[in-house]
Amino acid sequence: MVTNVNRVALLALALLMTTGAAPRPAPGATTDVAIRTSDGTIVVRLDGAHAPGTVKNFLHYVDAHSYDNTTFYRTVSRAREPQSKIEVIQGGLNPQSTSPMIVPIPLEPTSKTGLHNTDGVISMARTSDPNSATTEFFICIGDNRFLDAGGPLGPGYAAFGRVVRGMDVVRKIQRANAQGETLTPPVRILGMTRVR
Repeated sequence: MVTNVNRVALLALALLMTTGAAPRPAPGATTDVAIRTSDGTIVVRLDGAHAPGTVKNFLHYVDAHSYDNTTFYRTVSRAREPQSKIEVIQGGLNPQSTSPMIVPIPLEPTSKTGLHNTDGVISMARTSDPNSATTEFFICIGDNRFLDAGGPLGPGYAAFGRVVRGMDVVRKIQRANAQGETLTPPVRILGMTRVR
């Protein structure tokens, strides 16, 4: 038997369902990607809710298997360069990045996304042009908010996710043999795939 109280509750529930008043998580707000390297696997959680354009760009290359058989080729470490203000490992399609199919994307600055270049964060590398990021990315080791928007580097670098598993692999790559900032040999990226 449906009472008046039950009718009111059912009506309220139907109203919520039809008006969309009940909060729902954004579809695809986060995506986990496994970066399989010759030194182990790193899993990054990409924040599509806050950096949608950057995440879409990165996933385009992941889904196209463009990162398969590429490398982490750069490391910056204060242990080797005490004067350095940052600590990162960097990888991507370099030096194959001259393909006309690779298109630069607009910068999503940390001042708009609310993300920051802190320990374990993945960000896009770029040239001196803020809107030049394509395939190159780096993973922060320690606090690198020096790279955020509004700091000494002006518009800064676009953070778009963070490592959720495998920071030990990130640190192992950072400690690998290098000539200056160039890993010798580079650490192979065997492939990248979505895992969630």
